Amino acid sequence: MVVVVVIVMSFAVFLGIVSADPDMLQDVCVADLASKVKVNGFPCKAAFNETDFFYDGLAKPGLPNNTLGNLVRRGNVLKIPGLNTLGMSLDRSDFAPFGLSAPHTHPRATEMVFVLFGEIYAGFITTANVLVAKTIKAGEIFVFPRGLVHFQMNIQNTPAATIAAFNSQLPGASFIATTLFAAEPTVPNDVLAKAFQIDVKEVEMIKAKLAPKS
Repeated sequence: MVVVVVIVMSFAVFLGIVSADPDMLQDVCVADLASKVKVNGFPCKAAFNETDFFYDGLAKPGLPNNTLGNLVRRGNVLKIPGLNTLGMSLDRSDFAPFGLSAPHTHPRATEMVFVLFGEIYAGFITTANVLVAKTIKAGEIFVFPRGLVHFQMNIQNTPAATIAAFNSQLPGASFIATTLFAAEPTVPNDVLAKAFQIDVKEVEMIKAKLAPKS
């Protein structure tokens, strides 16, 4: 496990070097998440300590007991205020058997995925509509270029897990299906019907399935 941690952190440091975020201008700028000041990132706290640079939320497997069979826990600046201005973050993704990380994009970062255990079918689609995909196993890596639609699927009847490194403190995530069919206010039905070449009733059915649970 120690070797895995060292490898993953090495990837994270590399992504930090080629950060997609603005360069830092001081040693540290621990995020003041409670500040009402709006800037590109977060204002710096006046005082900080070691807890601002620590997070144990990725240490243990999550329980992916949802419709897609996938649970993502994020180690970004919202969880680790010390990441502010450092241009890096990590996620852990746990998969149930045949679980899916649905097609999505990260508008602010490239993603490097490292498989902790299991087998994952990972792929992205270029702007020329070319699928680039491969099955990856424990200890292997796959890269999703910034902004491109991508996905991951556990192809085994056993659990799987990955660690993902990003060259942004807050990569963002836009899931295609929920972005289009569960937006608030809603995207007009006729827009979606024409875009997907389906009828309005089918649009309404999809919206009902993807609507946030109250």
